[in-house]
Amino acid sequence: MTTQLKTNALSAVAKAQRPTAASRWHTLTPYLFLLPALALFAVYVIAPIFQSIWISFFEWDGIGDKTFIGLGNYAELLEDPQFWTSLWNNVLWLVFFMLAVPIGLGVALFLNQQVLGIRAVKSLFFFPFVISQVIVGVVFSWFYDPSYGLLQRFLGFFGVDPIPILASETLVTYGIIAAGLWPQIAYTMILYLTGLNNLNPDQIEAARMDGAHGWTMLWKVIIPQLRPATFIAMVVTVIGALRSFDLVATMTSGGPWGSSSVLAFFMYEQAIFSYRMGYGAAIATVLFLIMLVYIGFFLWRMLRAERG
Repeated sequence: MTTQLKTNALSAVAKAQRPTAASRWHTLTPYLFLLPALALFAVYVIAPIFQSIWISFFEWDGIGDKTFIGLGNYAELLEDPQFWTSLWNNVLWLVFFMLAVPIGLGVALFLNQQVLGIRAVKSLFFFPFVISQVIVGVVFSWFYDPSYGLLQRFLGFFGVDPIPILASETLVTYGIIAAGLWPQIAYTMILYLTGLNNLNPDQIEAARMDGAHGWTMLWKVIIPQLRPATFIAMVVTVIGALRSFDLVATMTSGGPWGSSSVLAFFMYEQAIFSYRMGYGAAIATVLFLIMLVYIGFFLWRMLRAERG
């Protein structure tokens, strides 16, 4: 009798634990909602990445038949001085574009105040982010113009001769980077303003009771809580630096003599104007790998910090 009761009890438990149709549907529902987005992501992001890598092994003008050349395009890249110039310019973009993160944090801290008129000031700082990169490039081209640009007028007050920034092989890349920093700082500022609005007030109040203020409060209490915003700001800034194209195309078209070209513009130039789709795909693959390494590094650092 006891054995029969135990068997019946175990059978009842098994039936209770057996998933019903409703529970299965409840489990599948999130994946069904994600399916359209995942399908679009696979078709328009993942598939083109592998297609571009595959094309990089061919000599192709984009119209006729492809000719398989293996690693020939990559071997040519290593011997192409314009590739190394573009790569070095991308390194400069990466280094100086990272200034947008601390500057954006500083601007956000300045604007995160409850004073009269602060909303109007916020809108002025937010304005560069909402305008097109092409417009930013045109505005800064006028700003740098040695004949009538505001920068040259300002330098003239101190007796400095006009400096043709966009015509100088030495200064042109720095001038374009400065133009790109203007909207990028606005974007990081928005991220940090959002993060500052979500700070834990209990931690801040406890730190004040312990005597923390100024730099100590900022470094020990506020910045650790802004880690997610910092991660997003750094990733977006790195991606923006590596895919810099609009400003280069608008302000200099890679000139003078290719000195301001970056990998994205060099890829476009080779694929569209020189009809070398395979060579352009090889440049795109190199750019993708660089971006993948940087983003993977930031992800690894963030995950390690969270586990710690």
